Amino acid sequence: MAAGYSTNPLFRKLGLKEGFRVRLIHAPLGYSSGIGDMYEKLIRYNRKAPDLDFIHFFPKSPDEMEQMLPDLKDQIRKNGMIWVSWKKGNHRITSGVTEAMIRQTALAIGLVDVKVCAIDEVWSGLKLVFRLKDR
Repeated sequence: MAAGYSTNPLFRKLGLKEGFRVRLIHAPLGYSSGIGDMYEKLIRYNRKAPDLDFIHFFPKSPDEMEQMLPDLKDQIRKNGMIWVSWKKGNHRITSGVTEAMIRQTALAIGLVDVKVCAIDEVWSGLKLVFRLKDR
């Protein structure tokens, strides 16, 4: 494992719990194996759904991220979370999405970032939630 990487399993870093209602958007190959056994213990939705506990969004472009994030916000519970991921800067091909861009878009729609983590060697993620006063 590379220096600086957490030894916690990915499902724990992301805050996933058994029975969570989740939606994954553009998840990379191997994502489910990174989650491990927890993946089968989640209630997964492929389309828009209300009252989700967790959404993990891997936007293909800045425009897609800016357009979809407000709609994704409407799909999570007040105590739910949205993880938005971007390819790390050392990766050859990026989507153009950056951590700063995600944070700026989130703040503009009333979400705040509370955690950042490495998803794998290629992806990083930013955890977005409702402000405490809005829960």
